[in-house]
Amino acid sequence: MSTAGMKANRPLSPHLQIYRFAMTMAMSIVHRITGIGLYFGTLLLTGWLVAAASGLAYFDFVNGVLGSWFGLIVLFGYTWAIIHHMFGGVRHLIWDTGTGLGKPARDIIATATLVGSIALTILVWVVGLAVL
Repeated sequence: MSTAGMKANRPLSPHLQIYRFAMTMAMSIVHRITGIGLYFGTLLLTGWLVAAASGLAYFDFVNGVLGSWFGLIVLFGYTWAIIHHMFGGVRHLIWDTGTGLGKPARDIIATATLVGSIALTILVWVVGLAVL
C-alpha cells in the first residue's frame, strides 16, 4: 500500500468544530485560562511585596499603578480568576467523589461555578471597598 493510500484511510482527530458546545467544555477552557492568569497575577503580587520591602518611594509608585483605573481592573480580574479557579477545583473535587456526573448535574455545577465566581468576586470587592 502506498503512503498516500495510508493517509486517506486514517481517522481525523476530533476538534472543536465537531463537538457541540457544552457548559462543561467552556468551564474547562476558562479554568485553564484562569490558571494562566493566576501565574501572571501572582507575579504582580510578588512585585507589590518586593515594592513594600524596597522602600516607600517604590511602594508608592507600585500602589499608584495598581490603584489606577487600569490597575483596579487587573486586580478585579485577578480576584475573579482566583475565585473561579477555586470553584473549578471544588467542581472537580465533587466529581472525584462520583457525585454530579449526570448531564443535568454537570451543567448545573458548571453554571454555578460561573455565577458563583462572579457573585463572590463582586461581593469581595464591595466589602473591600466598603472597608476602605
